[in-house]
Amino acid sequence: MVVDVPETVKMARCRFLRIGYYTYELNPKRSARMKASDLLVQCLETEGVEYIFGLPGEENADVMMSLRESSIRFILCRHEQTASFMADAYGRLTGKAGVCLGTLGPGATNLVTGVANGNMDRSPMVVITGQADTHRQHKESHQHMDVVDMFRPITKWAAGVDHPDNIPEMVRKAFKLAELEKPGACLIELPEDLAKASSEKLPVKPRPMRRPGADHKALAAAMDLIRSAKAPVILAGNGAIRKRASKQLGIFAQRSGLAVINTFMGKGAVCRDDPHCLFTMGLQSRDHVSCVMDEADLVIAVGYDLVEYHPRLWNHGNEKQVLHVDFLPAEVDENYRVAVELVGDIANSLWSLNDELGEGKPPLFDIGRHGHVRETILADLSEHKDDDTDGSIKPQKALWDCRQVLGPSDILLSDVGAHKMWIARQYHCDEPNTCLIPNGFCSMGFALPGAMAAKLIYPDRRVLAVCGDAGALMNIQDFETAVRYGINLVCLIWEDREYGLIAWKQQAQFGAHTDLSFSNPDFVKLAEAFGGWGRRVTGSRDLQPALEEAFDVGRPAIVTMDVDYSENMKLTERLGELTCTI
Repeated sequence: MVVDVPETVKMARCRFLRIGYYTYELNPKRSARMKASDLLVQCLETEGVEYIFGLPGEENADVMMSLRESSIRFILCRHEQTASFMADAYGRLTGKAGVCLGTLGPGATNLVTGVANGNMDRSPMVVITGQADTHRQHKESHQHMDVVDMFRPITKWAAGVDHPDNIPEMVRKAFKLAELEKPGACLIELPEDLAKASSEKLPVKPRPMRRPGADHKALAAAMDLIRSAKAPVILAGNGAIRKRASKQLGIFAQRSGLAVINTFMGKGAVCRDDPHCLFTMGLQSRDHVSCVMDEADLVIAVGYDLVEYHPRLWNHGNEKQVLHVDFLPAEVDENYRVAVELVGDIANSLWSLNDELGEGKPPLFDIGRHGHVRETILADLSEHKDDDTDGSIKPQKALWDCRQVLGPSDILLSDVGAHKMWIARQYHCDEPNTCLIPNGFCSMGFALPGAMAAKLIYPDRRVLAVCGDAGALMNIQDFETAVRYGINLVCLIWEDREYGLIAWKQQAQFGAHTDLSFSNPDFVKLAEAFGGWGRRVTGSRDLQPALEEAFDVGRPAIVTMDVDYSENMKLTERLGELTCTI
């Protein structure tokens, strides 16, 4: 069949002309064929991937060999869970998808916990797994299982490669969805035989995308709601620390005169020294900041996720109006009935509100009305700063010292346990993303791997992982990984030799707790056995000097201390008797 192609079409930059069912190539220049695993790696390079964290296996051997010739640095971990937690922290800190890799079967199942943690904490991640070759997937076969279906509940998108030509589109889709608000995890599975196949395709280049702004009528309604409120307050969630939102949030607080309360994962949304900062809400029990929330008739929820802190804990009875400012529409919840929704880019929505409030005008409200609460919280935070005792160390003193040794841009990463509650309450930030707390999926084992990723990203910052003795041992084997790569983080381990958070909650609820105790290794000897540095602190006066020394030794370090968790129930009892004086 011959078709006359117009000269204008011949001169066009397009490559093909489609007429009916026939496609005609206008430009005969073709791309060179390459192995599918090479194509996958080129696609990852096109996405700007710096690191892949993971463990190799037989079924992803071709991908590993392709990585040898790439600009991407492969970080060889000792457990896949570490790899997925590292990708989780990388995504949270950079806003770019962290990448982890595992083989089929047990390699894939070992990735699950970290991937679920990252997905629920809104961390952009791309997970790559190997798979059995396509000739044996239809039958019972060694290590073969349905990895894609297993990952679907804990990812935004999961798919297997069924043709090498699909790789560029699948990689671009995975990164686009992972980084699209709200961020999360995506999975690509590459079977062994397809990794060896060839393709003529080229990577699909990412293109910047503008996020939409909020509707102008919704903005007008939001301003009416704010102006008519008598006691509004801002609740900043984990979306408030992403995509330039924190800068606009600070301006909004100043121009409106409103106080900002942050969730565990919203720390640093407003600087701790700002008079508008009323620190953190998130404990199950009441606290000083609850007095401000109780008084509020309007809660302006900025980037707030219900997975962080359930609204029934601050809006029981639906007495408060809610202004929802987020990238996505509000979740439907009995205690989160939204009056107005500003759906769109958070920074843009706040910028529009700031424009309405105007620069240089008197604020709508007097922030001084919350001065007493702020002073009360500050006094509480510093109560034990001068403790000078031998033996176990109070959580309040330990976190005061951590704050003293870490600068404004340094990073603290919390594991999950009783110490997480104390970090949320006692440790506050100058900048966004300088305190990472897993509070959606809440998995133990996050802090040490997360700190490794943080130190790779920011080698000139101090990075401190704070772990309980249970959480530390979940991924302690990868302290060797830190030593091997010269990732000079510090891990502070709080020893109570039991599952302290569970003991605290059982004691508060039942007046007793089950047997939750265990024994520990000598963490100093363990650190030294891996080639790192260790120090045991035996009194309050020695903690800050030990931390300073640990940051100066030039290798990964563990500092361990006995923690005085008798303070747990003391705090519960004290907060139970709290009365508001606003």
